[in-house]
Amino acid sequence: QVQLVESGGGLVQAGGSLRLSCAASGLIFSSYGMGWFRQAPGKEREFVTAIRWIAANTYYADSVKGRFTISRDNAKNTVYLQMNSLKPEDTAVYYCAADRWMNSGSYYYAGEYDYWGQGTQVTVSS
Repeated sequence: QVQLVESGGGLVQAGGSLRLSCAASGLIFSSYGMGWFRQAPGKEREFVTAIRWIAANTYYADSVKGRFTISRDNAKNTVYLQMNSLKPEDTAVYYCAADRWMNSGSYYYAGEYDYWGQGTQVTVSS
């Protein structure tokens, strides 16, 4: 059974930082592209960032480029999201997801992902 478990969310002031982790089990982690999405109240789930199994291939939404960094540790079956210079508009539930067939044309599309975590709340106060 595949499980993705996010952690590291919380309450932070604007300008602060948080590091999210997503621990995966039940799959061959190194074969999957991993993504982070977020969903704010009353809004649709949106793409944040993704990393292919080759860690050199990373993708970012324009809204987080230069502030967020995705990384992965295949030995620990974990993907990370370092979030710096947080803004109130970053407030959302953050989800990690796994995509067996991630490519440069699909990483931003939630429907392409095979497995999802339960989400972790990030709240940025102004």
